Amino acid sequence: MSPTFVADAREPAALRPIFRPAHAGDLGVLLALIADDALGKNREFDAANPSYLRAFEAISADPNQQLIVAELGGRILGMAQLSFIPGLGRVGAWRCNVETVRIASDVRGHGLGAQLMRACEERARERGCALLQLTSDASRVDAHRFYRGLGYVDSHIGFKKLLPR
Repeated sequence: MSPTFVADAREPAALRPIFRPAHAGDLGVLLALIADDALGKNREFDAANPSYLRAFEAISADPNQQLIVAELGGRILGMAQLSFIPGLGRVGAWRCNVETVRIASDVRGHGLGAQLMRACEERARERGCALLQLTSDASRVDAHRFYRGLGYVDSHIGFKKLLPR
């Protein structure tokens, strides 16, 4: 995992978080961030469920996964999971898939999300990725506007199929 990334010094000092790897002790806060939105509150459940810790441990053990947090003044305000994927397409290019991007609801709209996405891009570049990609639920219209504003293009249609457990 890359060293802690400090946001661009051009950012206002009041909102200059550090971006660091998530630790097991962060898990409760991360789960609260995931549940802190319209979709998450309906699909996330008991944070004490051991499946969350197993998932965190699997992510942490995989060299092609990174779970990063945005921390300011000792408070975790955001998170993202990066998956580094080799591919035959695009002349054997690696790509970075960004998942579970969350910013605490009380600080949304102040530029932290853009800083977090720049930190994701930096990590993708460090790993030699040629492409940074993400999916966003079709109902997240504001998120789509946000990603387009950062230069992302909605070039593909994504499909998902829930598998019964």
